[in-house]
Amino acid sequence: MPTSLPKTFPEQFQKLIDNIKSYNANYAADTPLLWKAYTFSREAHKDQYRQSGEPYFQHLYHTALTLTELNMDTPTVCAGLLHDILEDTNISKELLINEFSPQIVRFVNGVTKIGGIKFQSEQQEQAQNFRKMLLSVADDIRVIIIKFADRLHNMRTLDALPEKKRRRIALETRDVYAPLAHRLGMYRLKMEMEDLALKHLEPEVYAELNKKIIAQRKRTQKDIDDFIRLINQYLREENIEARVFGRIKNYYSIYNKMLRQNRPLEEIFDILAIRIIVNSITHCYSVLGIVHQKFTPITERFRDFIATPKSNGYQSVHTTVIGPKGIPIEIQIRTDEMDRTAEVGIAAHWKYKETGKNDDLDKHIKWLRDLIDILKNDTRDDEEFLNTLKIDLFNDEIFVFTPKGDLIKLPVNATALDFAFAVHTEVGYRCIGAKVNGKIVSLNSRLSSGDRIEIITSNDHNVSYNWLRYVTTNRAKHRVRKWLQRHEFEQSIKLGEEMLEKEMRKARLSSKIKDVKKHYADFGYDTVNLFYQAIGKGELTVSHIVSKLYRKEEPKKPEVPEPQVRQYRSTNGISVSGYENMMVQLAKCCNPIPGDKIIGYITRGRGITVHRHDCPNIPNLEEEKDRFIDVKWHVKAGRTFVTRIKIIGEDRSSLIYDVSQIIHDQHTNMLSINFSVEGKLARGQVAVMVESLRHAERLIRKLKRVPGVLTIDRT
Repeated sequence: MPTSLPKTFPEQFQKLIDNIKSYNANYAADTPLLWKAYTFSREAHKDQYRQSGEPYFQHLYHTALTLTELNMDTPTVCAGLLHDILEDTNISKELLINEFSPQIVRFVNGVTKIGGIKFQSEQQEQAQNFRKMLLSVADDIRVIIIKFADRLHNMRTLDALPEKKRRRIALETRDVYAPLAHRLGMYRLKMEMEDLALKHLEPEVYAELNKKIIAQRKRTQKDIDDFIRLINQYLREENIEARVFGRIKNYYSIYNKMLRQNRPLEEIFDILAIRIIVNSITHCYSVLGIVHQKFTPITERFRDFIATPKSNGYQSVHTTVIGPKGIPIEIQIRTDEMDRTAEVGIAAHWKYKETGKNDDLDKHIKWLRDLIDILKNDTRDDEEFLNTLKIDLFNDEIFVFTPKGDLIKLPVNATALDFAFAVHTEVGYRCIGAKVNGKIVSLNSRLSSGDRIEIITSNDHNVSYNWLRYVTTNRAKHRVRKWLQRHEFEQSIKLGEEMLEKEMRKARLSSKIKDVKKHYADFGYDTVNLFYQAIGKGELTVSHIVSKLYRKEEPKKPEVPEPQVRQYRSTNGISVSGYENMMVQLAKCCNPIPGDKIIGYITRGRGITVHRHDCPNIPNLEEEKDRFIDVKWHVKAGRTFVTRIKIIGEDRSSLIYDVSQIIHDQHTNMLSINFSVEGKLARGQVAVMVESLRHAERLIRKLKRVPGVLTIDRT
């Protein structure tokens, strides 16, 4: 392959160099490597053609050209020229390593892996594909930037493909690559990918939209030009240098706005934004003042992303004013640097150094690093993973403050519990409530931009499974899930060891207990703790262990009455299918009430005990699963049941009175009430008689409104 430099370069290659000159002072030193990658790729793909008939190399060249427009470094541009070489030619990875640096080959290999992922598949496979793609960029974000450039050129040249393939690629672009580009702040790529996807997924809609927007632009062009001239005049009077121009919003966002508002294009006024580019942040706010002085602002449409930048680095001041003709006009005010960041996102923060830490880049893609870290350690189901990923890719942001005034960024709909975990994991684990703007709120209270939040903590507090319903951020969900898994593991170990010792004593094999504990490997477990866990979770029975180790007959299971055809209905409001003449009682540990999902358990000499389906004591009973039985509620009107409600709140003199008054006002019989005080916290339990789950939930909703109440749950 030729590597020496010619006297004059082909026009295409010269275009690459000219682009690189604008941002890379060392372009001359990098030119030999770029020329080598250019000629190597051109030669490797010389006999290949696209379905449009053009040489395949043109796709690779345009991928690299886009990377230079994003100001990417030389190894990334070289990888763009070479990105299909492993997949589409006979050149091996080993040969590529001999010719180019390990870094370039790593980029090429990463893009090749992403290229093999097809997203239009069954949900489980789709989730796995998302994982693969995100994990493939764990080492270097430049891999996904190369893939963006590759995908953009494919979208620009999609017309030559069959319709089915066009739709698959367009859907994949709209649902995967465009949202990820948005999350990385690469708005220019994101908007073009979305518009091209709309063109191929909804060709008639796109054509009609294009026709109407062009016509509307022609009708309003004079008004737009007049408005821009006014702005320029006002800025000159204040000696502020600026570039002012109009930009039509991308078609996809206009189309979505039409759908959301259920309006035709003619009734969508803000399809065009005026952009004002100035030299400094001071000038940004000076211009804002001038605009608001000369035109009437729409207050609720004001956004200051300079003071509170988005997590992807986006900064700008957005305001909407009423123009001279009474039409709302959106204005975006920013510096040149901010405008560059808004166009190319993280690429604007890339430092072209082989060593050293890029603080700007790390800051703006922290969410992606966190997501990748979670992916490496998470075992959630695929549907939940996809929902979480969708939230991370599409979320907008709110900005809230700690009591000291530190700024915390969270997604829209984030709760006080999300905030607690954003501050620190341990704060999240110990939180029991929050004060938002000085007012006590519950953990599931949603936050709004500008809120000042103080977390209330307690050392004697456990994480709840209910928390997974409250939290929206990946970080909080991961930490809650991790705590619950660890706690469940520890509890299963403790329970398993206790069950083993208890059952061995019952079998009169106390002397063998230590010996049994040494044989965990005989049952396929790597550690004794995993052995205990299996016993605690009911995956391994003590009778099976005894039978295997000591060749004793497995203890006989208790005799269970043969099922009868008819049903037996107990006086406790429970219908039991298939058994008669058996006593039925409600478990005292969980106090089920009508409306709860329930399960029955046959106990020796005590008939059937009915538990709530989520009762924590059920795992204790799983050693002999054939004791479980289906039961259902069969309650006569007016029947009441005991339920216990746990309350944690701020200690104040009238708390117990207020709680009692609410219960009285709800015409509910209270059996007992008991509170104790620990520091500034009051902990209590109330036993009441209710008719149903709905009755209990209505009472709990009322109690949550009592001033100072932090958490409230049934026990």
